[in-house]
This record gives sequence, C-alpha cells and structure tokens, in this order.
Amino acid sequence: MTSNNSAASFSASTAATTTSPSSQSIPPAAWGLLLLLASIWGTSFILMKKGLVVFSPLELGATRVSVAALLLLPFALQHVRHVERSRIKWLLLSGIVGTLIPAFLFAYAETKLASGLAGVLNALTAVFTLVVGAFFFGQRLTGLRVLGIGLGLVGTIVLMLLGGSGGEATPAGVGNAWYGLYIVAATVGYGVSVNVIKHHLHGIPPVAVTALLLLFIGGPALAFLLLGTEFLHKLATVPGAWAAFGYIALLATMSTAVAMVLFNKLIHQSTALFASSNTYLVPIVALGWGLLDGEVINGWHLLGMAIILLSVFIIHRAK
Repeated sequence: MTSNNSAASFSASTAATTTSPSSQSIPPAAWGLLLLLASIWGTSFILMKKGLVVFSPLELGATRVSVAALLLLPFALQHVRHVERSRIKWLLLSGIVGTLIPAFLFAYAETKLASGLAGVLNALTAVFTLVVGAFFFGQRLTGLRVLGIGLGLVGTIVLMLLGGSGGEATPAGVGNAWYGLYIVAATVGYGVSVNVIKHHLHGIPPVAVTALLLLFIGGPALAFLLLGTEFLHKLATVPGAWAAFGYIALLATMSTAVAMVLFNKLIHQSTALFASSNTYLVPIVALGWGLLDGEVINGWHLLGMAIILLSVFIIHRAK
C-alpha cells in the first residue's frame, strides 16, 4: 500500500482482509462512492506530475510518505500498543516495499513518462499480486489466471515498446517508454505488500495497517526530506514551490487518508469484488487528466490499456 495508494494495491489488500457478503444488491450510494474513489485515485498521477515541476523525485517521494504518515499518526498511536511484536517485521516489510520504494519509483517514472500511461501501468498490481502469491505464498494458479498474467505482460510490452512520450507536456523520446519499468517494479512491490498483509497481518483493520506501516517509515522519510534534500530551500526560494507542495500534500491527503475511509465504507455498502472494480476506472481518469494537460494518447496506448484491463478482469474473475 503506497502513499499515493494506488487503487489496485489498496483494493486488493483491503479485500484480502475484509469479509463481504457473497451477494447483495448494490445501493446507488455505493456507485457514487465507487466513482468518487476512482476520481481520487485516478487524479494521483497528474498530481505527481505537477509536484515534479519543482521538486526532485527523491523530494517528492519523501514528501508524500512524510505527509501521509503525519496525517495518520493519531491512528498509528491508537493501535501501536496492540500489535504483536512478531508482526512488526511484516509491517516494516510492507511499508518499505509497498509504500516507501514505490513512492520514489513512481516519481522517477513520471519525470519522463506521461502521467496517463503511469495510471494504466499501475493496474499491473493485480497481476503481480497473483504472481507473488503463487511463487511465495502457495496461491493456486489456474489456466485462466495464467492467461490473465500473460495478457498483463503483453499489454505492458505494447505500451512500452510503442512509445511512452506524452506530447509537449512530457519530454519526448521513444526511450521514455522504458521509464515504465520503474512502475512495473513498483507494482511488484505492491504485490509483495498485498500478500504480506493478507497472510501475516490478517485481523488488523486496514486503517491500522496503513497507519502503522507509515509510522515505521515516516520518521526516516521526514528526516531525509528535511536534512538530506533541498526541500526547505526550494520552499523558501523557488517560485511555485508552495503550489507544487500543495499538489503533493493533496495527493497524500486524498489518496491515503480520505480514500481509505471511503474505500472501507464502500466495502461495507457493497462487496469486495464490486469495490475492486475501481481498478478499471482509475486508468480512464488518469488518461483523461493527461489529455487535459496536453499528453498525447495514441491507438497503441489504448490497445495496451485494453489488454492490461482485460488481464485484470480475468484475474479477478478466475477461480
């Protein structure tokens, strides 16, 4: 679970730790929550892009983690005394590979990759959650699931081989497509984190899991931000720095604290499967923001997105 709380990662982890009715009618309010969540998570990628106008990838990543940790500090302090010591190592592992490292990887990716395409590649979390679960946690692989994994990789290759530039709003160059590998690596980290939460942190409320893992990584991130970067100097001297910081703070606030509350509410109003369907909506929102910001999306990009989303659909439905 990342500080930008990608929809796929957060959906998978919460669904894994939440029991929902197998079948029930979906109230209209749940549809409204679903669309609101997709809008929040889909906007994450354009907010990262705006933050990078002033701040370096290291500064952006550290800021996101620090702000998110401070926001959820009250929840962390409420639950930290009730967590068994044997689980702390799993919280730390989940925080590092599923939050801290991806925060920097996404920032590096979006220095060259269109934000809309970053939103599409983020959906690979569902693919790598299954792959990691199969290799390290004994999850069963069926023919349909293998098909879903294969399609996800094919869709990624289509996106990365046929261009990653986003037009005038993103530095041009065919080589930019390979910056998508940063996001692929981040989604592998999400896959590890989701499985760790499911198998080693079950029984802990999702809000507490997120708050606690941020508690363990937030201190080092904040210390690095204040002592190891030019963050404070840029805030004081660079025009537009406060606006860029506002984008990052909004990212951490909405995509972590607010979205977490909304997602848990959605789970209780509907089902885990219905809630996880935001995975299909987030890339559309991300692409829409990218288009409004001048990014160019061609037919190959749409084909790659369609293949990746088909793979996610198959994985979600496969038994």
